[in-house]
Amino acid sequence: MTASPSFPRPQARGAGESHFRLLLFAVLAALAVRLVVVAFVYPSFLDPQRQHWLFGFEVGKVAESIVLGHGFGNPYYGPRTGPTALLPPVMPYVLAGVFALFGIYTKAAAVAILSLESLFSSLTCIPIFFIARKSFGIRTARWAVWLWAFFPYAIYFSADMIRDTALFTLMLTCLFWAALCLQDSTRVWAWAGFGLLFGVAALTDPAVLSVVPLLALWACYRLHRQGRRWLPPAIVSAVVFCAVLAPWFARNYLIFHKPVFLRDGFPLELCVGNVGNALHWWNGNVQPSGSNRELAEFDRLGEQAYMAAKWVQARDYIEKHPGIFLWRSVRRFVFIWAGYWSFNPKYLHEEPSDPANIPFCLGTTILALIGFRKMLVKGALKIVPYAIMIVFFPLVYYITHPDMPYRGPLNPEIVILVCCAIVSWRTGSRKAEADETEPVAVLNAK
Repeated sequence: MTASPSFPRPQARGAGESHFRLLLFAVLAALAVRLVVVAFVYPSFLDPQRQHWLFGFEVGKVAESIVLGHGFGNPYYGPRTGPTALLPPVMPYVLAGVFALFGIYTKAAAVAILSLESLFSSLTCIPIFFIARKSFGIRTARWAVWLWAFFPYAIYFSADMIRDTALFTLMLTCLFWAALCLQDSTRVWAWAGFGLLFGVAALTDPAVLSVVPLLALWACYRLHRQGRRWLPPAIVSAVVFCAVLAPWFARNYLIFHKPVFLRDGFPLELCVGNVGNALHWWNGNVQPSGSNRELAEFDRLGEQAYMAAKWVQARDYIEKHPGIFLWRSVRRFVFIWAGYWSFNPKYLHEEPSDPANIPFCLGTTILALIGFRKMLVKGALKIVPYAIMIVFFPLVYYITHPDMPYRGPLNPEIVILVCCAIVSWRTGSRKAEADETEPVAVLNAK
């Protein structure tokens, strides 16, 4: 027997305006605190050593190459190595636009790109609010918005880092929000927009492929359970997604004369995280940015041949040392979720912030798991999208190498689950939150 749908109490008059003000104030507060951080940290990106390598690393070098008219290439300092597919195109072109407007490696460019990333992080408050409200209720949504505004990781990964983390986090959070909404929608234009955003996100960070197809499949399953058409809109979404990626695929094939997917650096990432250097979670001596010998080899062989050699090196090492690979994978799992890698004095000399990071990282993980468990008790169907994110998104980092920014795109969902736990404790009863949950136009599962 199918349970009767519940009818929540009507929202108070002016609730929409109240939510708009909440989001406006939260976004402005988040942006303000991030810009204060930018004012203190931007000089650290102006170091001219290694041809301003600290200004965006590979992203900065490719952006420089674009602005100087050498095309999308030359991802390392030193000699020009030609076209590259080491990075997907979105973030290098964003930074190239900043360089074109404010100058290459200038103070104005540093302030501009860090401010732009701070804006991306601040705007993430908006999808966080609607995700939390739809999943867990208005109280959780309010808590989540303000927690994100002042969340240390969100501030650090945007205001003190030139990379794609803030932009990609905004895109992935919007995709997560869209996937929740598509569970109740068969509108073709909505699914087409989802495919468009999915494509742009994939051209920003291919890690999106680990979770968004599963979120889309879950939305299709929910529509199927309602007896609604899901295949036509899903096909439209897939076609739009492929159309967005097609120019980049064509460019790579024309330049490298072989199919190259979104990026070609996976063999290098395998080497960096697994070959040698048992002390750290990465080995800079096996990549061009950390070794002059490797840089010369990259220049001599060319990018595609170099990556082929790295694939052989990584495969041979893993085949000969499967136990080490497995143990390091376990340690990478612990590092992603607890922040702990080693208390070796030599390691802590390289990573002095780890001891302070461990309690915060582990604490947020534990609180998120508590929130996950509380919502699992209330309804397993509601928690499935969160489980997809938590289980599948970090998988690639367990076998390559971890870094705290790699967990960054998961932080919005972690923040929401943390706030779910907090609100549950504060309300003291399940009904208090269930009464405020946003209505959804679906019948409960049998």
